[in-house]
Amino acid sequence: MRNRVLWIIVIAAMYALHQDIWFWRSARPLFAGFLPVGLTYHALYCLAASALMWALTTYLWPSHLDGPLEPALKDQRR
Repeated sequence: MRNRVLWIIVIAAMYALHQDIWFWRSARPLFAGFLPVGLTYHALYCLAASALMWALTTYLWPSHLDGPLEPALKDQRR
């Protein structure tokens, strides 16, 4: 149960971080001299979201979805 609460907190934190309200007013400072800070933030956010999706599918994917189909379901497909 504790593990589930941790995942929920991480997902909620990612959702809250997506609401980028602190870089709305200015394109400065520039990251690496050419990339606006808001765009840099969202690029890093996309990497973090991808890592979270990888972790969710690796550690929380239901194992029963990967098993073979039951014979009754195979008969229905014919």
